[in-house]
Amino acid sequence: MGFIIRRAITAVPVILAVSFIVFGMIFLVGDPAVLMMPPEATVEDIAAFRHAHGYDDPFFVQYGRFLGKALQGDLGKSLRYNESALELVFQRLPATLQLSGFSMLFAIMIALPLGMLSALRRNSIVDYVASFFAVIGQSMPNYWLGFMLVYLIAVKLRWLPTSGGPGVEFVILPAVTIAMAVMALITRMVRSTMLEVLNEDYIRTARAKGLKEAAVIIRHALRNALLPVITVIALQFGNILGGAVVVETIYAWPGLGLLTINAIYGRDYPVVQASVFFLSISFVLINLIVDILYQALDPRVRQGAR
Repeated sequence: MGFIIRRAITAVPVILAVSFIVFGMIFLVGDPAVLMMPPEATVEDIAAFRHAHGYDDPFFVQYGRFLGKALQGDLGKSLRYNESALELVFQRLPATLQLSGFSMLFAIMIALPLGMLSALRRNSIVDYVASFFAVIGQSMPNYWLGFMLVYLIAVKLRWLPTSGGPGVEFVILPAVTIAMAVMALITRMVRSTMLEVLNEDYIRTARAKGLKEAAVIIRHALRNALLPVITVIALQFGNILGGAVVVETIYAWPGLGLLTINAIYGRDYPVVQASVFFLSISFVLINLIVDILYQALDPRVRQGAR
């Protein structure tokens, strides 16, 4: 319990730093009042807008007001939709979670058996093919892969739709686009950890006791090899949440990434702040959960914590 409390305490300054960066980012590109008002706005209109939203107060006064409202769940109101920016984020969040979940599921289903086969048949054709596949997967930019899949699968072959929608068929292409890099990383991670575990003394002992090879691999080797892999999977899920902006834009997926891009183009900075702040906090919390899970799964971490 003390380990969890310590990790939670260390997350507090990170969250404060994130809130400061999120609030200050709109001041880096100029006067927020000028940026948010339309080009035809008069000087009087801009001054009235600045005063109404408190942009004429000192910077740290504005930040303190922003932080106080954020603690109450108020991250401002959208200038475009005239709704709570945080409510807009929550409205788009299920679509992003759906896409992220399908992407991670697809990556795990392919990467785990591929990484295991690559480790068990080291320096074989299977190993070479898996390694080549992993390198290609991590080398391809997701925006390029997205455009290629749209052109080949959706436009030329017409097997799947080109943009997002409510059905499962709409999520396949964007999920595959996101999953490729994650799948390659998990494959390489599973291979390296399996190779390391297979050389441990307890694996030799299990084989010397006469256990079947399948029991040695699944009950002993895979169970211990998955500990660092679980960490990578959890962190990659956080990266997917924040990194799906480009893919959601390519496929017009109605998620948080597309909302953020449209808010940037429309100068709807309260929505931009709410989206970035929410995704940043989510990533910090995912890291905290990973630490807790790792401490629960690995006895060595528990012993070190004590």
